[in-house]
Amino acid sequence: MERLRESLHDAPIIDKDGYDYLVHPISNGVPSLDPELLREVTVGVMRAADLADVDKIVAPEAMGIHIATAVSLQTDIPLVVIRKRAYGLEGEVALHQETGYSESEMYINDIEDGDRVLIVDDLLSTGGTLAAICDALDDIGAEITDIVVALRKVGDSALEDTDYEATSLLDITVDDEGVTIHD
Repeated sequence: MERLRESLHDAPIIDKDGYDYLVHPISNGVPSLDPELLREVTVGVMRAADLADVDKIVAPEAMGIHIATAVSLQTDIPLVVIRKRAYGLEGEVALHQETGYSESEMYINDIEDGDRVLIVDDLLSTGGTLAAICDALDDIGAEITDIVVALRKVGDSALEDTDYEATSLLDITVDDEGVTIHD
């Protein structure tokens, strides 16, 4: 994860109403995402994930999509994106997600009872989004085989209130001084 480590050194931190927000190519697409960095993260996710018998890769909109797409292309496992808008399709499941700086509704389509899913995301911070997704997937009857994130902020997470743990490629702390990588 050398490229990922290096890319964090100069990543800007902005204040979003008292929340230290990391601006980074993997989590924001700003600055532009170097294909070599995306490739490194994709390979890291594939090595960290339990890919055996996964039926679908699931990623929340928006910044988990590029990583999950790259993993899908490499593994030929179909991708389902959890969207921030309703389509009104039969079987659509709504969930409410809260992050450190916002809250909104998200919508799951094309996940069915018994589907074995791998959840892929860019950044685990407060855990609000992933916890809500896990609860909704449990309600559907899907089996979450694994959760892999590129970056995880060290600290309390709403994911701890679920039966699931996330594997991260790097654990970090973010404050107004910058990013600290934990080994």
